[in-house]
Amino acid sequence: MVKIPKILHEHINTAFPANVCLVGSVLPGGYAQITPRGGTMVYDDEHIALWERGKGSTNANLHDGTALTVYFRKPQLREEGILPKGGIARFYGRAKIYKSGPVYEEVWRRLVQPEKDRDPQKAGFAVLIEIERAEDLDSQPLAPG
Repeated sequence: MVKIPKILHEHINTAFPANVCLVGSVLPGGYAQITPRGGTMVYDDEHIALWERGKGSTNANLHDGTALTVYFRKPQLREEGILPKGGIARFYGRAKIYKSGPVYEEVWRRLVQPEKDRDPQKAGFAVLIEIERAEDLDSQPLAPG
């Protein structure tokens, strides 16, 4: 597993609404499916979590082991020297689905209120992405600090 740089935790956790993370998966036909996920957060040093409430093809094809890419962009981080090339970080990992239990409850607890408001029945589910690679736009590994 790869550690998510501590310096990025708060930036990812506060990305909504101006810098919402994009999550990419591969559809059965081989095409990339890219979708914004306002409920994306750093769960711990090695996992990104999100709340999945969608009804489309991303949701239909999401299961344990699905390969996902999380694309984060915050241009100010380039200006601050934290992330080169556009303030972009990419995280690659595999999904684990939680429809109940402690992880499900913790992701819901941390979820930003506007996303909770879009799922008042709490019908969605938590997704933990175990990060295998974390890199900048030049495909260089992110510094762990």
